[in-house]
Amino acid sequence: MPAIFEQIAEKLHLTHHHDKKPEEATSAAPAPTTEEPVKAVEEVAAPSSPAFDREKVTVLFVLGGPGAGKGTQCANLVKDFGFCHLSAGDLLRAEQNRPGSTYGDMIRTYIKEGQIVPKEVTIKLLENAMREALQEGREGEGWQNGHGRFLIDGFPRKMDQALKFDETVVEARTVLFFSTTEDEMLKRLLERAKTSGREDDNEESIRKRFRVYKEETMPVIEHYSKDQKVVTIDASASIEEVHEKAKAAVSKIFSEEITKNATV
Repeated sequence: MPAIFEQIAEKLHLTHHHDKKPEEATSAAPAPTTEEPVKAVEEVAAPSSPAFDREKVTVLFVLGGPGAGKGTQCANLVKDFGFCHLSAGDLLRAEQNRPGSTYGDMIRTYIKEGQIVPKEVTIKLLENAMREALQEGREGEGWQNGHGRFLIDGFPRKMDQALKFDETVVEARTVLFFSTTEDEMLKRLLERAKTSGREDDNEESIRKRFRVYKEETMPVIEHYSKDQKVVTIDASASIEEVHEKAKAAVSKIFSEEITKNATV
């Protein structure tokens, strides 16, 4: 691992101490300012091959606008299929709140402004969470003999994230795209704001998130659509109705009845 990323990863609590040489253990990189957080992480070199074998590790990306119901439906699909559900946003929020996190303020600023945290940070958090899940020795369908299945929620949100994850972690199998109107998403988010306690659940931040979603995440969906990997699910209906559609879609993905773009 390049020295600069070793330093960044250590600050982000992303490395295991037994992987470092003694002289590296005492080194520390100064925290980048919130205005220049990308400068340090952009120096990361890509590994020569993905971290996981796509024949053993199945990843379904779960995308949709803010308030489309991704997290709710992921929780249902975990019960149905035994997925490990990883939320990029939850991992980032946990890191920003971790005592002693050098990059907590930087992450907090990005989230509050509705902007996207540098890809290397998010991808490393996801990779480590996946590795931990695979090492847990989970039981059930999809988890035998080094296999695993993951729902990754709210990621990738930019093209560079998508390409970097496929290159360095594992190639995603399918994108579940929960689609609904902006008015419906705004209504849901403002209702959630009454109890969520999230800093970005206010109308100003929500509007910014909608703008970023249109400008940066929709091209990701278009990219995977060209690869025939997008299953679009109408998320405007009730939670129960959307769940039934999503459950049926995932069943068909695993049975290979769905092998290209589809709408359910």
